[in-house]
Amino acid sequence: MSSQVVWMIIGMAAVTYIPRLLPFVLFKGKELPGFVQGILKNVPYATLGALIFPGILFINEDLWFGLLGAAAAFLAAFLGANVIVVVLGSIAVLSVYSFLF
Repeated sequence: MSSQVVWMIIGMAAVTYIPRLLPFVLFKGKELPGFVQGILKNVPYATLGALIFPGILFINEDLWFGLLGAAAAFLAAFLGANVIVVVLGSIAVLSVYSFLF
């Protein structure tokens, strides 16, 4: 492996590590306002929706498959489940649907 590749990997590691480290360093011991905490708690759900919604609209096989998965994910998220639970619940519902039909 050439030294140029090694330096590129080190640079990419630094570029991805620094934005993750800065909030911990800058906000250490400080409490964020409740409004900001509420927004940050909803970021994973908004990201999940932005990633999955186009796939729901452009599914090729069965439109009901996409709509049922979206409904299951929306219901789980609306009830306040964790993002992992939302994804796994939607997968479980779609697994049962594909087994039955």
